[in-house]
Amino acid sequence: MLILVAQGTISNRGAIMRRQILFTHILLSSALILNACGAENSQTADLQAAAKVKAAAESASSDAADLASSDVTAPTEMRKVEPVPTPGITAQAVPGQTENFTASIYPAQPQNNEKYAHADDNPVKRVAETPVSTFSIDVDTGSYANIRRFLMNGQKPPADAVRVEEMLNYFSYDYKPPRDSSIPFRADADVMPTPWNPDTKLLRIAIKGYQPPLDHRPAANLVFLIDVSGSMQDPDKLPLLKAGMKMLVDRLNAEDKVTIVTYAGNAGLVLPPTAGDEKEAIHAAIDGLEAGGSTAGGEGIALAYAKARAAKIDGGINRILLATDGDFNVGVTDIDALKSMIEENRKSGIALSTLGFGEGNYNDALMEQIADVGNGNYGYIDSLNEAKRQLVDGLQANLMTIAKDVKIQIEFNPAIVAEYRLIGYENRALAREDFNNDKKDAGEIGAGHTVTALYEISLVGSKGQTVDPLRYQDDGNASTGVRTDEFALLRLRYKEPEGDVSKLIETPLRTVWLDGDREPDADDNFAAAVAAFGQYLRGGDRLGQYDLGQIASLARAGRGEDARGERAEFINLVELTDALAPSQNK
Repeated sequence: MLILVAQGTISNRGAIMRRQILFTHILLSSALILNACGAENSQTADLQAAAKVKAAAESASSDAADLASSDVTAPTEMRKVEPVPTPGITAQAVPGQTENFTASIYPAQPQNNEKYAHADDNPVKRVAETPVSTFSIDVDTGSYANIRRFLMNGQKPPADAVRVEEMLNYFSYDYKPPRDSSIPFRADADVMPTPWNPDTKLLRIAIKGYQPPLDHRPAANLVFLIDVSGSMQDPDKLPLLKAGMKMLVDRLNAEDKVTIVTYAGNAGLVLPPTAGDEKEAIHAAIDGLEAGGSTAGGEGIALAYAKARAAKIDGGINRILLATDGDFNVGVTDIDALKSMIEENRKSGIALSTLGFGEGNYNDALMEQIADVGNGNYGYIDSLNEAKRQLVDGLQANLMTIAKDVKIQIEFNPAIVAEYRLIGYENRALAREDFNNDKKDAGEIGAGHTVTALYEISLVGSKGQTVDPLRYQDDGNASTGVRTDEFALLRLRYKEPEGDVSKLIETPLRTVWLDGDREPDADDNFAAAVAAFGQYLRGGDRLGQYDLGQIASLARAGRGEDARGERAEFINLVELTDALAPSQNK
């Protein structure tokens, strides 16, 4: 069963205001051009032209101001995010959201409130002191689509909105799959020179999930939990969600079940469990959804689980898909209470995924965390194309779990590797002892998913080391009895979808991989470019002089076949960011 929740706000008059602001921008630019060309015109003609441009600009700005003072929701393109803290979330304001962008020439806009959980970048660690790195798998993609929304609006995204692992895992890679379903995924690794630091190397962990034939998908019990509160009425929220739902429903069959639950001030049942081939009835229920009221999200989640349990399909897919902007403001609103509710209900074998919509009041922190607790995925939908990608193209991968509680642990050999830094996965870190603890929750992998993780490593004796060794401790130099044919050991733990006891996979990483000048393949180059861009958006402290132009060139070298054009879109985003950035970044 799948549940979707949604919320939002945008108006036609808001769109008019955007056009007015854009017109002002054009007029102001025209004034600058006229001024530059003044040497070729008479002073009188130049002053007259400039006066006309100025008058037109003032008129357009006045119209925009009039709209801003009305009941229109102000455009979010240039809003500065000032989050309101949510209990249980370390939500930070994001000063300088439009910093380094040409947005500074736009009229000041009303502030809005978007919430992002803060996480510091992973530090460099010395292998002699901390040889083991442990984290939970992650296949969420919401961060990438969300920062794309910012960049396409001409804004620099808040640093806390950027999670590098979700950018990496948004894209598929040509990884080798497992031989059959007896082992749900295959784990490989390779090494390449670090593009932004010639004295270090990039270790790429590559995981590919087993993908059964498309016609072998188990029956799905899907409960759509729809947020129909007032903030969901904007065109980029509930209307976009409804279009995406219809595309998904059109791919269902008679063995599938669809239930629709809505919530605003109260939760309610719109469509009882209905066979997937009764499309006319399901479409009619979707068409009847309208937004209005406050947001009692906790009550909606409770009802959704109740309906999902009632229609549960043994051996099938049972999932709630929560689609919302995350603006829970009535009833259970504390994130810890919501997480406890979801954690208790997931024991029934029903997963909960989240789909985020909209801008201005978007709660990314809530959406990501409750999807993690619900053994589901987190995605953000900023367009109809993304709705299709999430709900149609990713139907099998996003709904069909092939392994749960997947954990990665790497033990580095101090005789070979001096330092390492995990790029991304900051909020997925686990204690070393958590790796063998089957009670500790971790991430899930869906059918056909690819998962990528990157470590920047410095070898013993190289110039890439940045941390001074401890004075009174063995620095891990090679000695008798220490093997040097392996530079690390990769361990993975996972459970079967219905299992409670984990299984272990171990893969030694050979020192010979560190030798020679292996030419990076397209996936190596592209993954490195995505990681570099993510780090740039988070501040770029580790990139040195590596700039956006070099990142774009690296991404172009890794574009490959790109049948769906997703890599080309990424390259365009990097180039757009470069065009908007100040001259010192070029």
